[in-house]
Amino acid sequence: MIGIPDPPCTTAWAVYLLECADGRVYTGIARDPHARYAKHLAGKGARFTRSNPPTQLLGWVWVDDKGAALRLEIAWKKLPRVARIAALRAAVETAADHQVLSA
Repeated sequence: MIGIPDPPCTTAWAVYLLECADGRVYTGIARDPHARYAKHLAGKGARFTRSNPPTQLLGWVWVDDKGAALRLEIAWKKLPRVARIAALRAAVETAADHQVLSA
């Protein structure tokens, strides 16, 4: 799992990736990626993950605010699986240098 553990500021939101049982990657946003993953595991998450249970939290990246998180989520959802995971890795590397991505 990759990601910066704690939010860098109080307004930060995480864009996260889950790998699902069927091999697909789910992209979502949350204030607490670990708690959101637990909800997905409990069947209380998105409709997609209720029918395609997640097998692991691949990672997340923090962004400035909810609007930035929604924009990044939409952009990542347009990418194929491999590119989505590569985008997460690249974003985490950038965020590690800057602590939070700006929109």
